[in-house]
Amino acid sequence: MDPTTASSRRGVEVSTSDQPRLARHVRLTFCRTRQRHTLQLPETVVVLNDSGADILELCDGRRSVAEIVAELRARYQAVPDDEVRWFLTRLVARRCVELADG
Repeated sequence: MDPTTASSRRGVEVSTSDQPRLARHVRLTFCRTRQRHTLQLPETVVVLNDSGADILELCDGRRSVAEIVAELRARYQAVPDDEVRWFLTRLVARRCVELADG
């Protein structure tokens, strides 16, 4: 799904000052069978790649997107903030992530 479409449909675009957190009905877990992190939703499971799991582990509702990007850059050097915002915009559109305005 194109994040531009998702954000305009939901009226949400993630900014660097937003403070993302998982929605109450979503759980980030590690699936031993798949050896991957997953998002567990009421009627589905989303298998995450490593970078997606790293982003979501930092989404605690206290850190801003800019702080999340800074933490990821400290770990991995090259982390484009627009890709992190794009990823989070898609999850906001799917109601997996909620935003608090920072």
